[in-house]
Amino acid sequence: MTTAAAGPDPTMEAIGRAVTEGRAGDIVRARQKLLSLWSAIGVTGDPLHRCSLAHYLADLYEDPAQALAWDVRALDAADAVTEQRVQEHHAGLHIAGFYPSLHLNLADDYRRLGSFAAAGAHIEAAEEHTADLPQDAYGDLLRGAIHEVAEAIARRDRTPRAAAPGSPA
Repeated sequence: MTTAAAGPDPTMEAIGRAVTEGRAGDIVRARQKLLSLWSAIGVTGDPLHRCSLAHYLADLYEDPAQALAWDVRALDAADAVTEQRVQEHHAGLHIAGFYPSLHLNLADDYRRLGSFAAAGAHIEAAEEHTADLPQDAYGDLLRGAIHEVAEAIARRDRTPRAAAPGSPA
């Protein structure tokens, strides 16, 4: 998505910087920064901030139970985000496009924990939302991951996915 943000958002910028640190390998520092931001935002803060932060924070935990707690928070916050708020942040985004990834992550957490019924429900929800994904490399990546997790659920495979965010390198 190439459309520029509607205006600067210091919290989203801070989240982005922490995510970049985590992806560069400094997971502990990135986690600390995101947890500090979470404390500042609070559980009743801007739902877009809470959704984004929790979604990325979940990726910084190898333990699926810890990731699950943050992924649940991300989905709960997404349900409170309005289309207007998403558009204020970035004119090219739509809240509907968040749901495939949010449900994929929950499905993968539950699968890794061996809760295959819950995993199946979330992978079905992810599949139902794939029409909201962009027709680009990001959309293709998510569609592929949804297929991969669906197959792992069918096999009752609890092994971490090598390509999953937060997986050990």
